[in-house]
Amino acid sequence: MRDLQSVEEFQALKVAEDVVFLFTAAWCPDCHFIDPFMPEVEEKLESFTFVSVNRDQFIDICAEHEIYGIPSFLVYKNGIEAGRFVSKDRKTQEEIEQFLLKL
Repeated sequence: MRDLQSVEEFQALKVAEDVVFLFTAAWCPDCHFIDPFMPEVEEKLESFTFVSVNRDQFIDICAEHEIYGIPSFLVYKNGIEAGRFVSKDRKTQEEIEQFLLKL
């Protein structure tokens, strides 16, 4: 999973690709809970580009897109928001995969 580098990159990615933005933070234990199985999720859903967004570094993007809990997922397809799995709750691999598969 690549790390978001700039606001400009965020804007370009959300219109150019089918992309899953994972909002996370270094201090978030529930974010680290999903770390071990996210490579498997990415492999299963290889049609998506996965991008990690550091909540602390990109707080304006979070506010603009109403991402108030982490870890959270925001998905864009062809420039349109296709889905969001946004909450402060811990997420399981099954929950993440089911969310992405129904998009």
